[in-house]
Formats: sequence, structure tokens, C-alpha cells
Amino acid sequence: TGAGPSPTFPALGIGMDSCVIPLRHGGLSLVQTTDFFYPLVEDPYVMGCDNVLMLLSVGQRMSFRDSAEEGGTAVTGAQTVLNPWVLIGGGATAKCQPNEFIMPDSAVAGVVLVLTNPLGTQVAVNMVVSREEVELAYQEAMFRMATLNRTAAGLMHAFNAHAATDITGLGIPGHSQNLTKQQRNELSFVIHNLPIIAKVAAFSKASGQFGLLQGTSAETSGGLLICLPREQAARFCSKTKSSKYGESHQVWIVGIVEKGNRTARIIDKPRVIELLPCGATAAALAPDNSNASSEPCS
Repeated sequence: TGAGPSPTFPALGIGMDSCVIPLRHGGLSLVQTTDFFYPLVEDPYVMGCDNVLMLLSVGQRMSFRDSAEEGGTAVTGAQTVLNPWVLIGGGATAKCQPNEFIMPDSAVAGVVLVLTNPLGTQVAVNMVVSREEVELAYQEAMFRMATLNRTAAGLMHAFNAHAATDITGLGIPGHSQNLTKQQRNELSFVIHNLPIIAKVAAFSKASGQFGLLQGTSAETSGGLLICLPREQAARFCSKTKSSKYGESHQVWIVGIVEKGNRTARIIDKPRVIELLPCGATAAALAPDNSNASSEPCS
């Protein structure tokens, strides 16, 4: 309430799991999101980290409080209630100037889609195969769910990102389609490449569950899907691996934005890029897979 015209609210749909609310004073906006988790991994310390990653796009192998501090914020206030199920969650709030956030609505035909974390986290923590493969996939999933999105989010400004979303419970096509609906232009997202934790795709296919290769498998603490100019994308991918930005990790160009009718799809035969767990060798986990990739472990 109060005198003066009401601020213009950005059209940010419910599918984006966040809100941007212009404030009345100083050209500031309130940026907020919220999330919570059921138990997913056996280590409660890592569990806290995974949840903060969902909220802030930051994380390390830390507790909820420690991970928030790593992201430059703090846990304030709380409510504890008796619940037969173990849950952890919260809301993240920031006050931002217009140049401090990127509205997810400016993609154009010809830009490419970059994914900052591999797929397969939910499958990896539910696999039933050999003990060695289970442990490697499980540890890799925990590492990935607790990996910083902060570097990639920061670099979005430097490389003129047009839009972005996180890949979590709706899978990559579900969140991609939500993002197409936010765009000012009539566009479609087409996904050609699927970076996946090693052995997870084979288990998903053999079990007949999860729908990982179809994109219907949920992800937890997934990476960002970012729309970047084609000429900037390769440099963006290179920068995320630079030690200058702290913990480095690999990212992938996974698709392209085309003129269309606000849909998202995975092509019939996508290229599966298996990501070897830290410490694993290509011979041990992917002897016949020329698309297997590895990277230095932090």
C-alpha cells in the first residue's frame, strides 16, 4: 500500500520455481525461491549441502549452514516441527539491482543450450548392479549434487546469457519446456546430447525404469541449462574449467534454440556422453564407449 504507481511485475511463470518482485524504492527487486528435500543420500551433512544448492546454486560437501556461508549468505530464522519424515529445506531471498540478475525470457533462434551438470543423479542413488559400480555412481552423484552452480551463474553475465533454468524434478525436457514458455519469442528447444554419469544410462534402460534417455527422469540438485550465443558458448565452457574460478568442472553444449511453438524435445537418437566418476578409468567403466569422458577431480 502507499502513494505512487504500482511497480511493473515481470512475467515469471510458476514453472520457474522463483519470483522477481520489483520494490518501490531504489530500483531494487526482490528475488526469491524455495525448496525442500526428502532423504536422498545417507550422509546428512551432504544432504544439507544438496538442499542449499537447490536454493542458491551454491554448494560444497558441507552442511546446510556451511554451504550457505560458502555462497555468501547465512541461515536466519527457522521453524522446527515434529514430522515422521526427515525433511530439510528453506527459502532464499535477495535484493538485487537490475544488472545483478538475468530474466529468463530473452532467448533467440540460433543460440545454443549449455548444461552444467550431468544427468542421472536420481538413477545413480537407486542403482542395483555390482557393488563397485553402485559405489562409484553413488559417490559421483553426491559430488555432482554438491557441486557449485555459482561459477556458471556468475559467468552468465560475462558471456551474455539470454535465459537459464535449473534441471531438477521435471527432467531436462520438462524444465526446458517451462523455459520456452517464458520467452518473448516463439521458440523451441532441441536437445541433441545427454551427458550422463557413467553406467547410469545402461541401468536405466535395462531396468525399464526412470526414463533417463527420454528425459523423464527427475534430477536432484541438477545443473543449469543456459541459453548462450553460439559464438560465446565454447569460451564459456572453457572458463568453467579454469582454476581462476575455484572448483572447476566440465560443462556441455547439449542443444540448440530454433523458431518454433514453445516446445522442447530430445531427438530420437541423442548422443550419450558418459561421464566417468572421479578416480575411475575409461577401461574399467566404459571399455567400448568412445563417448566416455573424464575430467580432473577437485
